[in-house]
Amino acid sequence: MRSTLRTRTPHARRTRGAAAKIVACAAVGALALGLSACGGDDKDDGKADGDKSGGGGKESTAAVQLPKLDGEKVSVAAVWGGAERKVFLKVLDEFEKRTGAEVSFVPAQDPIISFLESKVAGGQPPDVAMLPQVGAIEQAVRNKWAKPVGPEAQKQLDKNYAQGWKDLGAVDGKQYGVYFKAANKSLIWYNTEVFANAGVKEPKTWADFMKTAQTVYDSGVTPVSVAGAEAWTLTDWFENIYLSQAGPEKYDQLAQHKIKWTDPSVKDALTTLGGLFGKKGFIAGGASGALQTEFPASVKQTFTGGDQPKAGMVFEGDMVSLAIAETKAEVGTDAKVFPFPAVGDESPAVVGGDAAVALKNSKGAQALLTFLATPDAAKIWAEAGGFVSPNKNLDLKAYPNDVQRGIADALIKAGDDIRFDMSDQAPQSFGGTPGKGEWKALQDFLKNPKNVAGTQRTLEDAAAKAYKKN
Repeated sequence: MRSTLRTRTPHARRTRGAAAKIVACAAVGALALGLSACGGDDKDDGKADGDKSGGGGKESTAAVQLPKLDGEKVSVAAVWGGAERKVFLKVLDEFEKRTGAEVSFVPAQDPIISFLESKVAGGQPPDVAMLPQVGAIEQAVRNKWAKPVGPEAQKQLDKNYAQGWKDLGAVDGKQYGVYFKAANKSLIWYNTEVFANAGVKEPKTWADFMKTAQTVYDSGVTPVSVAGAEAWTLTDWFENIYLSQAGPEKYDQLAQHKIKWTDPSVKDALTTLGGLFGKKGFIAGGASGALQTEFPASVKQTFTGGDQPKAGMVFEGDMVSLAIAETKAEVGTDAKVFPFPAVGDESPAVVGGDAAVALKNSKGAQALLTFLATPDAAKIWAEAGGFVSPNKNLDLKAYPNDVQRGIADALIKAGDDIRFDMSDQAPQSFGGTPGKGEWKALQDFLKNPKNVAGTQRTLEDAAAKAYKKN
């Protein structure tokens, strides 16, 4: 996913710099649970518990009573598209039913901060923005766009969220963000027919993963699908390898630019990643094809074509299940998942997240933040799949299968012991802008994975400039 970072209190630095590592054993244990159909059966009808009375929060079973907002217009900006947007619109529909407000979705582009800057400059900021970076919240606060959460939203946060997730949405001790959607970004999904035909099992270490990939290749199928057109997936590849290989302390230091990108630990991680990217025949379409492959396509080409798809495996988070749902494949039979293999002592577990931030001090904006902080809102998307909520009071039964339940349970049990996506902690000009910074450097690295030293220098030059401005 994507980001920006600033000076903060010692406690905030610990939680954000440490942001979101699920304990490896918990993640592995979660994934060891049985698999069943996942995401995309769209059995959810957009309703949470209880009959809705059309506004004013009169339903007795609702987690919170919302104000009556008949006729009030509320706009929400987000970068979500495709299946993610479709399900989020169901969440907004429920908010409309409960309050009587009229909600419009504003499609945003990456980087969302630049998109919002143009909206603010034009005098038309959305009421609420879904920000997919820790630092994007801080930048919105710095630019004096963001409004603090109101007392009702704060009550829901205090009731439903661990302190670590609240800290991720706070700046200088004041709460601005409500993390609605989290993502476990340390999963590898595979085509079961391909694995069966190749006679391979789920690998647990990076060495075993590369051996598995070789065996899949020898069976006549390209091993790995890479969504190189969307460079946030490349940052996720690097972060998982780096966290496992270099360890959490180094991860935190690099995330805060306390060590340089020319550090030997970065060289080691890039060398490991380059061993995959540079292996002839291991990446679907080669480097040029991967750089033209967007995320949904990277998933779909892994699970279409029967036992002869364009790739046998695809890496990314739990949101993969939504793209799988747009194919004929079923998770648990045609598609299964295993934890990102251990490069060092433990398998990594990195998460990302999207936070709702009010850009207008309106009654509607604050009511929406309040609603998004409740298990009622989370339940709608959880039932559809491809979603993990940091809301600790969401009933795990809402998730459509054991895999989703296990991933969500591990996230909640991690409590404050969390590590967030590294690029989402960097200044957005470095870690979250297409064609620039880390995104551009890693796309160039995909083209030329032998250029480890040059990639390190490029990354450090871009990071030094970005963090200095920040």
